[in-house]
Amino acid sequence: MKTTGLGFFVITVAVLFFSCAQKTEIKNDCLKAEKQDSIQIDNEKHKINNMLDSFNIAAANADYDLYFSYYAEDAVFMGTDATENWSKDSFMVWAKPYFDNGRAWDFKSLERNIYFDKTGKVAWFDELLDTQMKICRGSGVLTKQGDVWKIQQYVLSMTIPNSIVKSVSELKADDEDEIINSLRKSE
Repeated sequence: MKTTGLGFFVITVAVLFFSCAQKTEIKNDCLKAEKQDSIQIDNEKHKINNMLDSFNIAAANADYDLYFSYYAEDAVFMGTDATENWSKDSFMVWAKPYFDNGRAWDFKSLERNIYFDKTGKVAWFDELLDTQMKICRGSGVLTKQGDVWKIQQYVLSMTIPNSIVKSVSELKADDEDEIINSLRKSE
C-alpha cells in the first residue's frame, strides 16, 4: 500500500508539475503574442502619424495630387460648414482653386489619438489642429488598403470655447436656421 500511495503521490506531483509548466508556457506564448501585437500596433500608429503629417504638409504646400492621394476613392469629407458633406470628387472640385492659387490650408497637429478595430484594417483618429481658424478638431476613419492607410472619412470641426458658445450660436443662428428649416422640410 505504501508503494501505491507513493506512486500515486509521484504521479500527482508530476501531473501538477507538467500542468503548471504547460500553463506557464501558454502564458509566455500569450505574453509574446501581446508584445508582438503591441509592436505591430505601434508600427501602424507610426505609419498613420507619418501619413497624416504628410497629408497636412501636402495641403500647406498646395500639392493637390499628393493631398488627394491620401483619400480612398470613395472617401467623404465633412467641413466646418453644415453644407460641406462631399464625396472625394466633389471636394476635389471645391478645393482645386485654392491649390491652384498656391495656398490651400496649413494645419499642424497639436495632439493626436489613434485607435484600431480588432482586425487591424480599420483605424480612427481625432486630433487638435493649429489652423488659420485657431484650434480645430480633425477626426476621421482610415482603412488599410494593401500596406497603405487611406482616409475613408475626414471631419473638420471648429472648436468653440464653452464661455462663448451662446454668442457664437447667436451669430450663426440666421444662416443655420435656414439650413435647419430646409432639412426639416425634406424629411
